[in-house]
Amino acid sequence: MFKEILELTKKLVSIASVNTTSGEHDISCFIESYLRDIPYFKGHPNQVIIQKLKNDFLDRRNVFALIKGEKGNSKETIIFHGHVDTVGIEDFGELKDFAFNCDELMKKLKNVKLDLEVEKDLNSGDWLFGRGACDMKSGVAVFMVILKHLCEKVKDIDGNILLSVNPVEENLHTGIIEGLEVLEELKEKENLNYLIAINNDYICPLYPGDTKKYVYTGAVGKILPCFYIQGKETHVAQCFEGFDSSMVAAELVKLINLNSEFCDGYKNEYTLPPSVLKMKDLKPQYNVQTSFTSFVYFNYFIHNLSIKEILIKLREIAQKALSNVLKDINEKYKNYCKLTKVNYKEIEYITQVLEYDEVYKISKKKFQGNIDTYIEEITNKCISGNMDKREIPLEITKKLCSIAGIKIPTIVIFFAAPYCPHNTLKDEIVEEKKTYNEILKIVKEFSEKSSEEFEVMQFFPSLTDSSYLKIDDDNESIDILIGNFPEYKKLYNVPLQKIKKLNIPAINYGCYGKDAHKWTERVYMPYTFKILPDLVMKTLKNYFLI
Repeated sequence: MFKEILELTKKLVSIASVNTTSGEHDISCFIESYLRDIPYFKGHPNQVIIQKLKNDFLDRRNVFALIKGEKGNSKETIIFHGHVDTVGIEDFGELKDFAFNCDELMKKLKNVKLDLEVEKDLNSGDWLFGRGACDMKSGVAVFMVILKHLCEKVKDIDGNILLSVNPVEENLHTGIIEGLEVLEELKEKENLNYLIAINNDYICPLYPGDTKKYVYTGAVGKILPCFYIQGKETHVAQCFEGFDSSMVAAELVKLINLNSEFCDGYKNEYTLPPSVLKMKDLKPQYNVQTSFTSFVYFNYFIHNLSIKEILIKLREIAQKALSNVLKDINEKYKNYCKLTKVNYKEIEYITQVLEYDEVYKISKKKFQGNIDTYIEEITNKCISGNMDKREIPLEITKKLCSIAGIKIPTIVIFFAAPYCPHNTLKDEIVEEKKTYNEILKIVKEFSEKSSEEFEVMQFFPSLTDSSYLKIDDDNESIDILIGNFPEYKKLYNVPLQKIKKLNIPAINYGCYGKDAHKWTERVYMPYTFKILPDLVMKTLKNYFLI
């Protein structure tokens, strides 16, 4: 299959399917055409399913293809899934025109000053360069070619294979989220039992000199905790008479950003620490008033913590930020008093930390009318004005704080989009442990045969569509999340109960590459086009005795 996968990868790369462009539509149409040209699907046209995304201005669509094994009547099903959108090509600079042409790009790279490792890989002839070659069109090509070959041996298969190819992974995961409807419909209509879903999202070295290939049995989760900060304004000529919200924002960043105390672990695998993604005061223009309100939010990865536990940690750190700022103001005021020979008197403030749900309940009691209708009106107005999805919950929170009559320095914690559920195969759950041990056995046997060194890990470390196939949060955690996520259903309506019901174990094998999202993005062909397909086939044989 090597040559066939190589040529298909080049073809997929040549379709410029950059996220939020018409290329996402074009590549789905190409994949549909490829599948419909396969004799098996010509005889079973209804088993290629096209799902157009709802209200999508680019007419993007999910492509599904179902092979039904004819050796027996088994309803056991393995899903192949992957995404076909890519990030942009601005980083290619003068090579932008060649980003989607693998052969031409590699010719041009011969005349570019490259890092030694990149130059070595280019000259080896074993690496294919191009936007999307690694993340993750080669992985999709592997699935498509395997599916084509399996179509020729349906009489030998006692089970089913379902291909799911999705757009919009690189930002909001809309493809896989809407695709859950099709997975649910097929499950009910065909009485399918989803054993596992294999993703081929890229894998890569985890440290310099690393040659291991990693298999992941779950996906890291992500939340976006946001902090709306309300202080006490003052004129700069009376600067010690205020409580500057920007100082609180800065203190939150100092306490949370890159702090390994927030790393979440399960079975000795740990997330990266939180990273600040936005920090700003909310003054609309210049004046000589200190900042009254500010806003900051963080990327926060999760492996095992519940939303309840996370909120406890966030509340504690937010209260600490307020206390630290008050202490800092007093120390600076004391020094100023000493300098100017003025009697020092301690500056005192009552401060508080609230969750959005608490502000909502206070404002609901005070509001003259239907608070939910009011919030919906704010949301609709913001959406029609194309406001950023992080700014809309902020706007709602600001308005509710005003209605609630909050006057003292306050931090309000809420969540905003995107939210990616975390999942893995847990020892504590009998069926999950059984699946984990099955994957472990497959990989161990394959490692001995292939002479590749593999390591099975619990969590794929990057954001992935696999997050939306299984969710480990319990119902209490889900309710707390939604209760503190302003207008969740309108702004990021992930069907959490549907995911819990499907509960599909998410395994990532992955094409092997380097520098995803960089202009030196490349995929290692000997592994990806030869060994990876064998691993996938080994898995199918294990489950379906092909």
